[in-house]
Amino acid sequence: MNVFKTDIDRLADVIKCTPSDLNLDVVVGCPSCYLDYARQQLPSIIGVAAQNCYKVAKGNFSGEISAAMIEDCGCEWVILGHPERRTIFHEPDDLIREKVTHALKSGLKVVACVCETKEDRDEGRTWQVLEAQMASLASSISDWSRVVIAFEALWASNTGILATNNQVQEVLSQLRQWLRHNVSHSVADTTRIIYAGSVSSDNCQQMARLADLDGFLVGSGALTSDIVDIIRASRMSSSQLWGEQQRLVATSHLITNIKQLRFSNLSLRPNTCRAIRNI
Repeated sequence: MNVFKTDIDRLADVIKCTPSDLNLDVVVGCPSCYLDYARQQLPSIIGVAAQNCYKVAKGNFSGEISAAMIEDCGCEWVILGHPERRTIFHEPDDLIREKVTHALKSGLKVVACVCETKEDRDEGRTWQVLEAQMASLASSISDWSRVVIAFEALWASNTGILATNNQVQEVLSQLRQWLRHNVSHSVADTTRIIYAGSVSSDNCQQMARLADLDGFLVGSGALTSDIVDIIRASRMSSSQLWGEQQRLVATSHLITNIKQLRFSNLSLRPNTCRAIRNI
């Protein structure tokens, strides 16, 4: 609840002047009332994400937004399980899992968030909390190519305290290893894991060099000139992983097309065509 149309206009102007990179996804998350406006103002190469959606397609759920509504605005992304949804609105893992399931089935791409609080870190249960969140999310995901995992250290978001690069890398590495052991090596190697936690032009360059970081989920920094440096830093960190994922997706599509072509050729054999003409 920090933006109006004028803010979207300024962000669009900044992004239009930032060199594009096909190996980089830039996605702007905005309030649901501005989804259509943001989609119109931003270049087509820039994605637009809703900041939430409900777990079913329609019904009497006043104030909610559905995946179908998001798509109807021309948008293809949604952010689910954001730390503010988890902590302020007390959304449990089960509800977030159901939202992710429905969003993916509806064709949206999902930024699925996991987070730790100050209490989690102080009490030494960061990984216990994150592991439970990951297990719940993973049970709802079959196509990981349409999912980005976002980790946020809430204690380092707009608190004046910054997480060290070692602290961030430690968690990102654990998340990737969890994917490796509980989903597959391929998913661990190609799923993008991004970080949220007071990212700015002051720390994004060094952070972008972390071994398991593939980008950033940016809050207030997206409304300042810092966003240019952050996008450039993200390009440096994600290009290799994103390129590999795109190659895997392209290979999968090629295999599907070959199968469809083979089926089509079998269906249109001369005998079959004569039978159709004789009917």
